[in-house]
This record gives sequence, structure tokens and C-alpha cells, in this order.
Amino acid sequence: MDVLNDEAYMRLALQLAQSALGQTGINPVVGCVLVNDGRIVGMGAHLKRGQGHAEVLALQMAGEEARGSTAYVTLEPCSHHGKTPPCSNRLIEAGVRRVVVAATDPNPLVAGSGIARLREHGVDVTTGLLAEESERLNEAFVKYIVTRLPFVTMKTASTLDGRIAAKTGDSKWITSPASRAFVHTLRHRHQGIMVGVDTVIADDPQLSARGDVPAVQPVRIVADSQLRIPPGARVLSEQDRQPTILLASEQAPAERRAALEARGVTVLTCGDGPQVDLRLAMRQLGEREIGSILLEGGGRLNGAMLEQRLIDKMVLMFAPKIIGGGPAAPVNIDFAGFAKMADAIELDRLKVEQFGPDVCLTGYPMYKEEVPHVHGHH
Repeated sequence: MDVLNDEAYMRLALQLAQSALGQTGINPVVGCVLVNDGRIVGMGAHLKRGQGHAEVLALQMAGEEARGSTAYVTLEPCSHHGKTPPCSNRLIEAGVRRVVVAATDPNPLVAGSGIARLREHGVDVTTGLLAEESERLNEAFVKYIVTRLPFVTMKTASTLDGRIAAKTGDSKWITSPASRAFVHTLRHRHQGIMVGVDTVIADDPQLSARGDVPAVQPVRIVADSQLRIPPGARVLSEQDRQPTILLASEQAPAERRAALEARGVTVLTCGDGPQVDLRLAMRQLGEREIGSILLEGGGRLNGAMLEQRLIDKMVLMFAPKIIGGGPAAPVNIDFAGFAKMADAIELDRLKVEQFGPDVCLTGYPMYKEEVPHVHGHH
């Protein structure tokens, strides 16, 4: 058993899995590499819901050479009949001798049973190699399968003083082309992109994932309690190619709702207050099998989502610029806030990257249980 090589092959399997992020619906991403006698004989990634799983694709590629091989799989092989037959059986039938698994399946239907089945049939199974990397790839799936709520990543792009536009409203461009390319990659990896109606009115974004990857486009989600969205907004175009969901209040004018629905736009009623009930909105999006959302809101929507503890992960991009502008220049995250520094929301597991001249901080907000809930925005 060559542990150094084990890790190299598993990293390759993780790269295969990562290439499918955002393309598998609410299913996990999985990569598989088959190695026989020091040669890679098969590779596969689960690319689309209901299509071949990673293990099956790798076995097809390997053919007869799968017999006696070692399989490196980023997630425990399934043992139940879903949309495709169980992969643990396929590995056994193909004569795979050893299986190295990164992470066990978080789905309670499956957890541990795939590994148990392999062992029953005499397959040597090792688990836990690069488990953390695999779990991070599937962090959205893990949250969704347990809570049925989407995993929300907040992305902001600002100056060093936290501004997302100048006091005139001018915002093109704060960050570099390298940062903007990374944002399109991020969009590809999520099932939905969410903004507030103020962003639509100010910038008229298309909210598509552009780049060189032909892919499933994320659903466009706009928080718009009173349905103030302009009829000519770009997010309302091409509903057949990239659907849009508007999150509205029951108070929104019925004729606006009817006009939007006639164009094929989905309008969800999220509470009956003046503002959208964001927690209820997340539940409704989860029911529609949207398991991951990239939030690209303005300061108010970002602040409200954070205040209600609906943000799971934050990607904060900073350009090395300072623009000032006082209250007229909007900031990246804006909410009533806390009275004491000790109550501040801290980011955990911080990662720092650079894109061109820009700095990108990624981390996970830690919410303190005892902080009383502030309802400034609602």
C-alpha cells in the first residue's frame, strides 16, 4: 500500500469531482479514479443528476482492466437504488480489489452501508483519506440533505474601505478581470444566484455564469417584496434558458404579479410584511430543490441575510483602492449591528487568495447563540 500515491490519486479524483460543481442539482459531486498495477485505467465524475455515477463511468472506461484494481472515490459508493443502480454492487461485480474512500456519505439513507457492503464481499476498504477536502466540496449537499435549506455563500466585491460603489453610484469596475473571472466560476458552482431588486434597478445585471464552460445556468433569484422590478430588466429575459424566481410579499400588487407570471417568471409569496421573510424564502427555495445559492446582494440584503443567520459562507473580495464617500457610498454589508465588539460575527477557517491585485477572503461565519435577535431591517 503506497500512501503517497494514494493521496495523489485521491487528489485527482477530487479535481474530477470539482469540475462538476453546480452541475449535479442537489446531488453530491463525486470523482473516481481506477488504478491497476500503477497505471490509471479509468476516470469518471458524476456530471448530471440521473446520469452515470463517477464509479460506473470509470468502470466503463477501464473495461476488463478494472479487475484487481484499486478505486479512489471521493464519496462513499452508494448502496441504494436511486435514479441509477447502486455503485457498490458495480465495483464488486467488476472485481475491484481495494477501494479508498475520502468521505462517508452524509445522506442518512446511505451512511456506512456502501462501505459495509464492499467489505462483506471481501473488498479491502480504507476511509478518511482527504476527507475534509471532499466534505468541503460537498458542503452544500451536506447542509441540504440534513436541513432541506440551501447553502448560501455571500460574495462581495468592494474597496478596502468596504464600498461597493462611489457616492455617485459608479461601480464599474472595482475589482480586476481576474477577480471577475473567478466570480463566474463561483456562479457555475451554485444552483442559484440571488440579488435584491435595488441591484437590478441600479445595475441591470444579467446574472448568468459566463466563461468557457458550457453549463447548466443557475436560477436567478431576486428579493423584491413589492415587485418593483422594471419590466425591461435583463434578468426577466430568456426564461426558457435561465428561469427567474422573484421573492415577494403578499402585499405586492396583484396586477404586477399576474403580468410577471404571464411572462413565465415564478413569484413566491414569502410572508405578508413590508419586507420579504428571508427565512421562509430559503425554505421555499429548498422545497424547489435549490440546494446552493450565491448571494451577490447589496449591503442591505447582505446585512439582513447575515442578521438572520442565513449565510453559511462568505467570499469577500477587496480591491486595493479607497474611495470614501460617506453615507452616499454604499457598503458591502449593512445592518443595525451589535453594541459590543465581543458580539461581532467572526469568520472561521479563513482562507486568503489573490486574484491579480485583489485579495479574496473566504471563511465561515460563526454565530453566537446568546446574542439577542435584532430586527432593524424588518
